[in-house]
Amino acid sequence: MTEKKKNMSQDPPKEFEELEKQLDDCRKLKEEYLNSWKRERADFLNYKKEEAERMNGIIAFLDGSFALKIIPILDNLDIAEQKLSDELKADESVKGILQIKKQICELLKSLKVTEIETNGKKFDPNFHEAVAEESKESIEPGMVMEEIKKGYLLDGKVLRPAIVKVSK
Repeated sequence: MTEKKKNMSQDPPKEFEELEKQLDDCRKLKEEYLNSWKRERADFLNYKKEEAERMNGIIAFLDGSFALKIIPILDNLDIAEQKLSDELKADESVKGILQIKKQICELLKSLKVTEIETNGKKFDPNFHEAVAEESKESIEPGMVMEEIKKGYLLDGKVLRPAIVKVSK
């Protein structure tokens, strides 16, 4: 028995070394799996962020496309309103049509569509499209004299430039 005890006292260090090696291998494997999981998690979060940006881009495109289809209707309502006499503006049926125009304007605002300012502004080719020039002493050159057709911005970007007459 004493020999067995002797062998047992010699065996544990060898078994202990083997167990320690297995433990180290397990720790390395754990770190490898953990790091791999962290990379995949970061990749997934980046994917979600990119996908959200892409969806926002698609929504903005659809909003712009929709607005471009509505704007000509608003143009025609503006022209009709300008040609109305004061008597007709007081008519209840006409008031209803003008209310529809207001609702269209509110719809466009909700889509982040705003009008481009033109009156009293200096001509800017980024926002205005000049179709005529006219000399007038009271107006300095390069100023917008008249708005022929309204221009619109979608979230700060030109959806349709304003068609204007410019002083020369």
